[in-house]
Amino acid sequence: MHSLIRATLPALTKRERSKMALARSVAVKLINRSISATSIFSLEWAGARRVQAQRVRAFSALMSPPSKAVVYEREGPPDSVIKMIELPPVEVKENDVCVKMLAAPINPSDINRIEGVYPVRPKVPAVGGYEGVGEVYSVGSAVTRLAPGDWVIPSPPSSGTWQSYVVKDQSVWHKISKDSPMEYAATIIVNPLTALRMLEDFTTLNSGDSIVQNGATSIVGQCIIQIARHRGIHSINIIRDRAGSDEAKDKLKGLGADEVFTESQLEVKNVKGLLANLPEPALGFNCVGGNSASMVLKFLSQGGTMVTYGGMSKKPITVSTSSFIFKDLSLKGFWLQKWLSSEKATECRNMIDYLLCLAREGKLKYDMELVPFNNFQTALSKALGLHGSQPKQVIKF
Repeated sequence: MHSLIRATLPALTKRERSKMALARSVAVKLINRSISATSIFSLEWAGARRVQAQRVRAFSALMSPPSKAVVYEREGPPDSVIKMIELPPVEVKENDVCVKMLAAPINPSDINRIEGVYPVRPKVPAVGGYEGVGEVYSVGSAVTRLAPGDWVIPSPPSSGTWQSYVVKDQSVWHKISKDSPMEYAATIIVNPLTALRMLEDFTTLNSGDSIVQNGATSIVGQCIIQIARHRGIHSINIIRDRAGSDEAKDKLKGLGADEVFTESQLEVKNVKGLLANLPEPALGFNCVGGNSASMVLKFLSQGGTMVTYGGMSKKPITVSTSSFIFKDLSLKGFWLQKWLSSEKATECRNMIDYLLCLAREGKLKYDMELVPFNNFQTALSKALGLHGSQPKQVIKF
């Protein structure tokens, strides 16, 4: 084809041939940059003006910055399979929002996803993390309700928050008040929302009623104590026998706990005799299992309900026949992931705003440690329990 075109053109001067050679050289470079053969032909025979317009259009797509991310290519022990890499920029489409992450926690469920033991987990290779808070960096052309500078959280939660920039559809992001404490905004869903939903979903509780729970020093347990207190509901709390249990009792009472018992204190025939003037609880929460769960059942009133949301001891729940026959107790389970997948996005976001309001007012608090993103491995080792009991690890980007 080129020989045919050359045959129909008048003879070129030396200067024209030099320009033509330069044009062909540029064309070869453009081939390497994935510019189409049509564009090259236009460069050679239609002039540089048309090519310049094509190049502007080709590079006008909105792109995110490169993103540093914690990824894993296979499931397994987190400290063995994760690595930190740099991801290339991705296109921000018309309905997308690019968010610069500010903070994201390392939750036990994050670890379980990497290990491959959590019921719902992303396909590998994957970026770790499931909740967090970020600041809008850029928005697609069709986005109207969010703008650069807004603070947002993924709601419902969304995998892939352990990276410096996240690009997802605008429907994923919920705008929150920038007055919210950053570390609480990053952690407001998985634990506090679990506490709130369990207090509301199983039994109607009124001011003056009581609840009982084990695992009271966990973040969910601490949130239950504080939300219950805010609503005038008493809490009876069970903790493990361990060094520092007296300090743990004082801390929980400082959060609003009415009673705090170690497991050994409950090895009596009539645990309800320990309640003084508190009413028998109609609702109990279990995140431990084994003997600790049996202690929760002992406190429950006639027709009471125990809700299980974890099994830290990895021991089964044993229930006496009399508990069913004579006390008519009910055993139920709660999994936040299932609740979040029930098309309750609006309700979920209203509850997030409610919980963040409590956090801003100092009525909801729990211990956390902010760790720079570059020190992720240190935070992970603490989250894995390799350094004893530690506050919740929250990555700061």
